[in-house]
Amino acid sequence: MVDKLIELGEFTGLLRDGMVVGIGGWAARRKPMALVRAICRSDVRDLTVVSYGGPDVGLLCASGKVKKLVFGFVSLDEIPLDPHFRAAREAGEIEVSEYDEGMLYWGLYAAALRLPFLPTRAGLGSDIEVVNPDLKKIKSPYGDDEVIAMPPIRLDLAVVHANRATRTGVGQILGVDPYFDDIYCMAADVRVVSCEQLIDVADLDGNGGARRATLNRMMTDHVVVAPGGAHPTSCDPDYPVDTEALAEYADRENIPQYLERLVNVSHEAYVEAVGFEPGSGSER
Repeated sequence: MVDKLIELGEFTGLLRDGMVVGIGGWAARRKPMALVRAICRSDVRDLTVVSYGGPDVGLLCASGKVKKLVFGFVSLDEIPLDPHFRAAREAGEIEVSEYDEGMLYWGLYAAALRLPFLPTRAGLGSDIEVVNPDLKKIKSPYGDDEVIAMPPIRLDLAVVHANRATRTGVGQILGVDPYFDDIYCMAADVRVVSCEQLIDVADLDGNGGARRATLNRMMTDHVVVAPGGAHPTSCDPDYPVDTEALAEYADRENIPQYLERLVNVSHEAYVEAVGFEPGSGSER
C-alpha cells in the first residue's frame, strides 16, 4: 500500500495562490490548526476558504490569506464571534458567501457525489436568497414544489484533523461527532489529514475498530503527524478546548504579537510555547 506520510513542512508545497481550501472540524472543535498555521506561514494568497468556521478562519483572515469565505458560521463557541473574522468582514477585506449550515453541507455533499446540484428547502424565504443572488430554484418533476438548487462546493484542497491515522491514510476520529470531515475529503482533489498519533493498521481494532475509521484510505492523499495539532481547539477524547489560549488568540489588539510568537514558528515551538503536553501523541 502507498505510504502517504509527509512532514508538516512538505505540506506547504501543496499550496498555490487562489486555491479553494476546505477546513474540517466545527467552530472550536477538532480544527486542523497545525495545518492552518502552516498556511499562515506560507506565501500563498487569495484563498477561498470553506468552513464551519472557528479560529481557523480568523487566523487566516488576520494573516491576509483569505480572498473569499464560504461559511455557515464563524464562532469560537464560548466566544460567540471570532473578532478577526469580524474585523475583516466589517472592513470589506473579504468576499463572502453565507449559507445555512445545512446548505453548506449540501453543497459539499453535491461535490462529493459529483452532482450539478442538490435540492433543498433550507434558505427558502430567508435573506440567504438575497445575499446569494446566484442561487437558483427548481420545480420538482414530481409535483409543484419549488426548492433551492444548491450548487456543488468543489474543493482544491481539504485539511482535516483526526485522533489516529495510519501511513496508508486511514483516519480514526474517536470523539462523539465526526462533523463533516469525510465529506470535505470526498469533495476535494487533494486531501490532507493531520493526526495526534500514527498507528499501524493492525492497531485499528484496539483503537475503536472500523466503526471509528471515519476516513478510509480512498479519502486521503497525505498524512501529517502533529501531536497537539488541533490546539487551541478541542480534540476529544485526547484533550478539551484550551479556553485560556483561545481567549489570548481572540484578543484583537494583541494579534500582531500573537502571530509573531505562536504562528510564525514551527509546530514544535508552538507546542512548547503554549505549554501543551500531547498525552497520546507519538514520535516519528
